[in-house]
Amino acid sequence: MKELFDRSSFQCSSLITKTYSTSFSSGIRLLAPSIRPAIYAIYGFVRYADEIVDTFHSFDQSELFSEFQEDYQKALDRRISLNPILNCFQHVVHQYKLHDLVESFMDSMKMDLSKKEYTSQEEYDKYIYGSADVVGLMCLAVFVNGDQKKYDELKDYAMSLGSAFQKVNFLRDLKDDFESRGRSYFPNVNNFAFCNDSKAEIINDIENDFQEAFKGIVKLPVEGRLGVYVAYRYYKSLFEKLKSKDSTQILQDRIRISNPFKLVILFNSYMRYKLNIL
Repeated sequence: MKELFDRSSFQCSSLITKTYSTSFSSGIRLLAPSIRPAIYAIYGFVRYADEIVDTFHSFDQSELFSEFQEDYQKALDRRISLNPILNCFQHVVHQYKLHDLVESFMDSMKMDLSKKEYTSQEEYDKYIYGSADVVGLMCLAVFVNGDQKKYDELKDYAMSLGSAFQKVNFLRDLKDDFESRGRSYFPNVNNFAFCNDSKAEIINDIENDFQEAFKGIVKLPVEGRLGVYVAYRYYKSLFEKLKSKDSTQILQDRIRISNPFKLVILFNSYMRYKLNIL
């Protein structure tokens, strides 16, 4: 029966989230049960698209991505796909009207197939919008569940949170992007031109994004507030750790937050939420 197939599809996206990201999966588990499947579906889709352009180096990435994009469009048109990730995602796209946001996301993913360096702020901002901001907007659409007024009120904050998360990822993965992919996202920054001064500019930019994002988190519908707050705290902790490191350390090591400390963040975040002192 179709309902069973759809349910198993959403379970696949849940498994992908838990496999790839303990931070996001912990945050999603704190969302209201009614919206968890949609957020898992969004994460599963964007994660697989990102995997194609970032890690499948021994395969024809352009061909794989084109097929993925074609299969997504077929799923959207048919309202079904034998690919469980696309099957559950097409449900979410139709339900929450995410079509334009997905197009922007796919455009940025395609940029990763050929573009190795961002030399202008305009190019960088366009990539950030498509790769991260729109993911925040997709999740926001689920959280507000059709309330356009609330969506319009919170969309800038959601974009700031998406930007903050993505830029923290870029800073954390600077070494791997340089060495494994020959890629540099921050404008005019490469492994020869990354120093404490350029790091300070990046840190200041991310700090502003986090400050703006927090203003929106406290205004989120209750169904999504705690889960987003926990993800925010995880990334903010990683950011603070990166902030404390010298530029040479960031180029030498991949900075992480330990699992025990993540549990501390989770407990602390939950208590602050319950006491209404976010």
